[in-house]
Amino acid sequence: MFDTTIYIGRFEPVHNGHMALLQRALDSARSVIVVMGSAWQARSPKNPFTCDERANMMLAALTAADRARVQVLPMRDYYNEALWVQAVRKGVARIAAADARIGLVGHFKDATSSYLSAFPGWELIHVERQGRIDATAIRDAYFGATPGTVRAALNDLAAQMPASTLDFLERFAQTTDYPALQQEWRMLRGYREAWAAAPYPPVFVTVDAVLRCQNQVLLIRRAHAPGKGLRAVPGGFIEQRETVWQSCLRELAEETHCELPEARMRAALQSVAVFDHPDRSQRGRTITHAHYFDLGDAPFPAVRADDDAMQVEWVAVEKLAAMEEEFFEDHFHMLDHFLVLTTPP
Repeated sequence: MFDTTIYIGRFEPVHNGHMALLQRALDSARSVIVVMGSAWQARSPKNPFTCDERANMMLAALTAADRARVQVLPMRDYYNEALWVQAVRKGVARIAAADARIGLVGHFKDATSSYLSAFPGWELIHVERQGRIDATAIRDAYFGATPGTVRAALNDLAAQMPASTLDFLERFAQTTDYPALQQEWRMLRGYREAWAAAPYPPVFVTVDAVLRCQNQVLLIRRAHAPGKGLRAVPGGFIEQRETVWQSCLRELAEETHCELPEARMRAALQSVAVFDHPDRSQRGRTITHAHYFDLGDAPFPAVRADDDAMQVEWVAVEKLAAMEEEFFEDHFHMLDHFLVLTTPP
């Protein structure tokens, strides 16, 4: 018997396979910590539900006695396994006793389960896969429905979900977030279908520009799916005859009309970082080269929205940490990398 068991997942949404592993965690220890991933991500077809919504789905499916033994630990996606592991350990240490015997519940599904090997000192409680359902199949059926046909669309999968999940999904389909997510889901499905016949899955290369001036950062709101309306740094796909440097300056100019002389931009360049986590983009494997510029205390360059930007604005660096849930993909973490917005784990 363990003092505490850990169960890590995204639970987008909660299904019976999740609940079976949670029950194993409850059967193996006096208390359970559920590490809820993607905790401050903006809504997207892959991460449609907030941490609180997912926690409520899960806890509502338990008895009152079992609910009292479960604590939910929200965890951001760091897109960096080493940082993420540190953050999980630190979060667990705040809850569990210092001398607690800890078990980690899970099963090796595929490459995304490699994190189960990243916690030496926690004994792995291996559980075989429970059922054949996964959250992706539920999301696909759900977003392919209409507000009035959700229950029918999920009929074949209903037996694989607790009542709390089904009830939540029906209620959520009546909100304005549901059709917006459906639009994103259809766009991404078409995007992937367009290159599905390629002999190998493509790897896309993009660029991003983090431009700082007077301790403010230039941000856009995306005009189109994916991520329509979300905040982002200016950027886009590299073109065939460009270097990443040339592409970065072009995308910055196209989206914001910030067209400072190249020599000025080179003088302002502080660093370049590659963001290449396999899950950073839902469009497919996408590697970006982010360029960080600092114009110091110089006057703000003139900017206006154009191309893929519906809005462009300067935002004070000290305000960015509170806006984490408003950012597209990993753009908040990109800013965090250059500007240190969060406390390192």
